[in-house]
This record gives sequence, structure tokens and C-alpha cells, in this order.
Amino acid sequence: MKESKALSLISILIMYIIAGAVGFIVYFNLPFKYYWSLLIADIASTAIIFIFSCIFKNASCYDAYWSVAPLVIAIALLIKGPINSVRLMLSISVILWAIRLTINWIYTFDNLCWIDWRYKNIKEKTKIFYPIVNFLGIHLVPTLVVYCCILPLVYVFYNNVELNAFVIIFFILSILSFTMQGIADYEMHRFRKNKNSTFIRNGLWKYSRHPNYLGEIMMWWSIGLASVIALGFKEYYPLLVGAFLNTLLFLFISIPLAEHHQASRKEGFDEYKAETRMLLPIYKRKKNVKQK
Repeated sequence: MKESKALSLISILIMYIIAGAVGFIVYFNLPFKYYWSLLIADIASTAIIFIFSCIFKNASCYDAYWSVAPLVIAIALLIKGPINSVRLMLSISVILWAIRLTINWIYTFDNLCWIDWRYKNIKEKTKIFYPIVNFLGIHLVPTLVVYCCILPLVYVFYNNVELNAFVIIFFILSILSFTMQGIADYEMHRFRKNKNSTFIRNGLWKYSRHPNYLGEIMMWWSIGLASVIALGFKEYYPLLVGAFLNTLLFLFISIPLAEHHQASRKEGFDEYKAETRMLLPIYKRKKNVKQK
């Protein structure tokens, strides 16, 4: 069964339905403020996915959570209502982002036999402590980051908001951000299919080594800033902690791991790294590359 993509996807769908059901039950039976109830429900859902990842001996069961959790939360908020222009715009942005990312995950997902190389490395390094690291590092930490990222949208539905020009600007930027991610993913899929060079150097990848990560970072800053501005920046600016944590996650974990992995497998990575900016192409690298 684990070797079949269709059966593996069905299995993961069942996992997430169970996790979602548990999350909803927990959320609606807690006597706390909405943000605490949501946090506990989110952790409870994560725990269910963790249990299944242990059963299937595959931490990659969690991979879809990054996009599925915000999708479920955004749809639930729209159903809850009431809806106004700010709530509708930001919800649509998150939902479209989540659908795109989930579709991309489905496209790249092979089956339950496949495990992310990063998880394999972590398991080899942590040995007997892997179950603890698996839950805390692979499952719980990303869940907390995602929770903090989606929290500004949640606040928008539970507090008064005002539409203004800045909200519209950041909403448009969020649309452009996940559109850029979609283009970057398409270009990468096409590159992997053709595989006519060691490194991708066309399209968005010509200007950035990680345009997909750049789009992800921009997406949550856009949602965070649009929400905080609509709520009132002076009072609600702490809600930007999600975008900040998400940025740190990419800058100090995701990107370094990905680049170390490439450097260990592909010859000429140092030259490629010197010629192509990490994220923003507007910054010029000062380091000179020695000519061979």
C-alpha cells in the first residue's frame, strides 16, 4: 500500500480528516479565549499527525500540514463570519495560497515510502532521541510558526477592522507573492523534467536561488501587515511575530540545509552561489569569485 501514490494519498487524507475532527472537538470544548483554544486545537491536531507518522514510520506525513492547516482555519473563519471586505480579501489570499501549495505537494509526493532527506539526516544524528526531536522539531515547531502566521487573520475576524489603501496594497502583494511561488515551482518542475544543466538559471531562478522561499516570506509579511494595519498598527503590531519567525525559519534553517545539501551533491555550487543571489536580486554580492 505504501508504494501506491493513490493509496498513500487516501491514507494521508484520512489522517488529516481525523486530525481536523480532533482539532474542531478540542476547539469548541475549551473555555479559553479564541486564540488559546485555537493554539491548543492546533497542537492536538499535530499530535494526531505525529501518531500516524510513527505508525507509518514516516515524518513526511506532516509535510502537508503547512498548507492544510491555514486552509481549514481560513474556510472555518469565513463560515463563522460575519464577512466584510478586509476579511474576505485576506481569506481569499490565504485560501488560494494554501490550495496552490497543497496541489504542489500532491504533485511532488511519491508515496508513503518517500521520506524527506532532512528527516533522514535528523534521524541519523539524533538516534535514540529521534522520537522526541521528531515531535518537537519536525512537527511542533512548524505548527507553532504556522499558527503565528495565521493568527493575524484570526484576529481580523474577532475584532473591528478598517479597509484602507495600505491594506489593499499588501493584499495585492500577497497575491503577487503566491503567484511568484507558483511560477517558481512550475519552472523547477520543468527544469527537473528536462535536466539539461546542473543548476536552474532561467526564469525567476536566474535572479534568486530561492524565489519560492522569497514568495513564502513575502506572503506572510503581506498577510501580517495587512491584518495589523486593518486592526490598528500601534496596538496589534506584535501579531507580526509570525512573519518574523517564518523569515527566521527560512533564513537560518530551510535555506542553509538546502544549500548544504546541494553543495555536498553538486560540483560548482560555490560558483553558482556567487553568481546568483540568495533571495533578493537587488543586493549585489561583494565577495569576488576566483577565476579558474
